[in-house]
Amino acid sequence: MEITYIGHSCFKIKGKEISIVIDPYDSKIGYKLPKLEADLLLTTHDHFDHHNIAGVSGYKLLIDGPGEYEVNGAFIYGISTYHDDKKGGERGTQTMYLIDIDGFTLMHLGDLGHELSTDTLEKVAKVDVLMIPIGGVFTINAEKAAQVISSLEPGIVLPMHYKTDDLVGFDDLQGIDKFMDEMGVENNVKKEEKLKISSASDVPEDTEVVILKPAH
Repeated sequence: MEITYIGHSCFKIKGKEISIVIDPYDSKIGYKLPKLEADLLLTTHDHFDHHNIAGVSGYKLLIDGPGEYEVNGAFIYGISTYHDDKKGGERGTQTMYLIDIDGFTLMHLGDLGHELSTDTLEKVAKVDVLMIPIGGVFTINAEKAAQVISSLEPGIVLPMHYKTDDLVGFDDLQGIDKFMDEMGVENNVKKEEKLKISSASDVPEDTEVVILKPAH
């Protein structure tokens, strides 16, 4: 399986039998959206920086909310969460996704705005790869992200939704450095073009942060 970070909160997952794109963004955020094709398209909520469905072609199914879905051997479990820490009082709800594909469990938290409840954590047996927002303001910040990671104990963490030099309109977001500091990995973090995992031995027992180079 191969995971490519397109940028912001957008990823492309390529499995043996299916390809998935999550949260394609509108290019007005400053990142160009490359040409994307997928069998399955997931969006966590309908904000413009996560819901550019016109930017993806070829998909047979759009999943944009909670529920259980099975497509080409991949199992998708959408769980409703909040876009803020006031039970949706500021930004409403959004969906995070558990994705079982090729024997691995992936989790994309979307624009999660709070720590995960005990009820939610009980629904999650294990997470091999966690895609987590870290920039704050609209989502959890670096400190809360570290707490969520501690509660989930994933094998691999892929940070997303953070400030970069190219991002437009999100000036108050934290950058990657704050998160690396919170995780204690300032000088010991993997940087990769893509994440490739093919067997259980590719998933570390202790949580490892991997920074993927955006493909935008």
